[in-house]
Amino acid sequence: MRIAVVVGNPKPASRTLGVATAVADALSARFGVGESHLIVDLAEHAGDLFDWGAPRLAQLTAEVAAAGLIVAASPTYKATYTGMLKAFFDRYGSNGLAGSVAVPLMTGGAPIHALAVEVHLRPLLVELGATVPTRGLYVTEPEFADVGASIGRWAEAGVPLLRRALS
Repeated sequence: MRIAVVVGNPKPASRTLGVATAVADALSARFGVGESHLIVDLAEHAGDLFDWGAPRLAQLTAEVAAAGLIVAASPTYKATYTGMLKAFFDRYGSNGLAGSVAVPLMTGGAPIHALAVEVHLRPLLVELGATVPTRGLYVTEPEFADVGASIGRWAEAGVPLLRRALS
C-alpha cells in the first residue's frame, strides 16, 4: 500500500501540508508500511492545474488514483476547500478514484468551520468513487503546536475503519 497526500493550499510547503504529512506518517506507522509517500503539493503545480494536457499532472493524477490510501487536504477557504484542490480532483472522471480509500482533512483558524470537511470535502471524494470510511479530520491553528495529539484522537476511531476498508 502507498499513501498519496494531495494538498490544495496555494502556499508551497504550507502548514496544511505539514499536517497532512503527519497524518500519512501516523497511518504508515499504524499500518506498518514504508514512509515513501507520494506528496502532491498543488502549489508547486499551480501553473498546470488548468492545462488538461500537462504531462506531469496527468502522471500525478494516475499515481494518486493507484495509491491504496489518499489523504486529501485543504485549508478552509470561504467555509469550504480551495479551488486548487477542486481543480485537481476535476481531472478525474466519474468513479476515477474507485478502489481507493480516502481521508478528508481540512485545517482552519477556528472550529467554527469544522463541519466543512464532512459537508464539502467528503462528498467530493465519494462522488469520485473513493471509499471514505472515517470521519474527516479538522485541525485548527491552535492545535498545530501538538498536531500529533489531534491525529491520535482521530486515529483511535479512524484506523480500525480504515483497516477494514483497506482489507
